[in-house]
Amino acid sequence: MSSFMGQVLFGMNNSGMAILASASDASVDGFSLVAQNAIVAIIFAVIGLVVLAVSIVLMSKLMPLPFWKEIEEDQNTALGVMVGSIVIGISIFIAAAIHG
Repeated sequence: MSSFMGQVLFGMNNSGMAILASASDASVDGFSLVAQNAIVAIIFAVIGLVVLAVSIVLMSKLMPLPFWKEIEEDQNTALGVMVGSIVIGISIFIAAAIHG
């Protein structure tokens, strides 16, 4: 595991990264660095999607009206815009939390 992955997954400080870097192999080529970063990006994307899905389900449970019925059957455009803006806002918070 590289020091980057240790920093991202475990939040290690400089001394922890030095221990982790010394334990890993000394030669890191460009491809392995790209692969490690891609794996971390996929992990964070999955975590973000799970958090977004949970927040959508929670939002549907807390709303006083069945908003899926209102959007699909009754063609309530205003409610669709409102729900879409809430989802975009939640996504911005998730992206900011992941980015740091």
